[in-house]
Amino acid sequence: MKNVELLMPAGNLEKLEYAVRYGADAVYLGVVDFSLRAMRKGNLITLENLKDAVDLAHKLGAKAYVTLNIFAFNNDIKLLEQCVDRFKDANPDAFIVSDFGIFNLLRKNVPNVPIHVSTQTNTLNYESVKFWRDLGATRVILARELPIADIAEIRKNVPDVELESFVHGSQCVSFSGRCLLSDYFTNGERKANHGNCSQPCRWSYKLVESTRPDQYYEINQDERGSHILSPKDLCLVEHLAKLVDAGVDSFKVEGRTKSLYYVSAVAKAYRQAIDEVLQNPSADLHKYFIELQKVGNRGYTTGFALGDNNYTSYSYDISKGLAGADFLCEFKGALNPMTTDEGVYFPVKVKNKVLVGDEVEIITPDEQFVTKLVSVKDEAGIELPLGNTNDDVYVRFNREPRDYKYAIARTIGVKENVS
Repeated sequence: MKNVELLMPAGNLEKLEYAVRYGADAVYLGVVDFSLRAMRKGNLITLENLKDAVDLAHKLGAKAYVTLNIFAFNNDIKLLEQCVDRFKDANPDAFIVSDFGIFNLLRKNVPNVPIHVSTQTNTLNYESVKFWRDLGATRVILARELPIADIAEIRKNVPDVELESFVHGSQCVSFSGRCLLSDYFTNGERKANHGNCSQPCRWSYKLVESTRPDQYYEINQDERGSHILSPKDLCLVEHLAKLVDAGVDSFKVEGRTKSLYYVSAVAKAYRQAIDEVLQNPSADLHKYFIELQKVGNRGYTTGFALGDNNYTSYSYDISKGLAGADFLCEFKGALNPMTTDEGVYFPVKVKNKVLVGDEVEIITPDEQFVTKLVSVKDEAGIELPLGNTNDDVYVRFNREPRDYKYAIARTIGVKENVS
């Protein structure tokens, strides 16, 4: 089977590095004003450090694609004209665009950087792919609404352009993300197609009758609740062989606003699954589906991929992603371990309370094992019974990771009622 690319989100510089360390071949990133994900936390990627972000990806051996995929008004075009040299200087491996005006502006001003056509263009057929190819695009990111059989037909009719397909992550209730619900519900303050969606599809709704304005009725009067617009998350890890056979060149994971743990754990699972299926196309990949239950999700679905999308693809009972495992500790790789007579203590940031004696699972880019937390100390070396959420402490395990710099600790197993 041919090699395929694992493309992971890079919401900030730290997530970029972890995504690549944990197995991504490429990352996609964006800056505020031109991207459909407006980041708010961490070492954000801005016009000022965009080149540093691209250079970091290249230093780590990965490609970096810059998203400029908003639907642009005149003011957006004027702003891009003013700063296009910043994007040119960053020299990414491609731009991801959906707007014809931005496409045209980049073609004129940065002709040497390839253009990838965003999933926002709703590309569903081979004639559309031919159109974008003839316009100069080197890759088309297909709509999530495509069955794998249709992807294969597109590849057959257009063999000379790269095809990218989403395989994992949140889905939008609207067609390929073209949604105005957020715009309407926030009076234009949170524009979905300008990177600031308030996600009203995740809200719980009630019914109001006009002559009884103060009386609210549940739309779904059963145990499933009333999240009538919220799709489950996409997970195609068990169907990677079909996607490779269909001609997909790049497997894309959604999630630039997701946590560092999410990015790392998902990248590791898909990296291993891809490597295994390329060696053995008939491999059983269900174990990676189990691994992916350990990260936040609203329940998983194969969406439209198998041609049978229906009401079961919606999450009627929850709006927020629930993880099957708790993210316990992020190892602080920039600090040195504390060496004592009892052994080595690693500096960590506690994400969820962890008690001495707890069994935990540690994952690194190269390892995954279960161990026990045997001791916790503060910076002064005083013994503690636990690490509290958001504490900076030193911890000792009865088995140490070979390389702790990018290690992550989580609870073991998968919680019940997480699918």
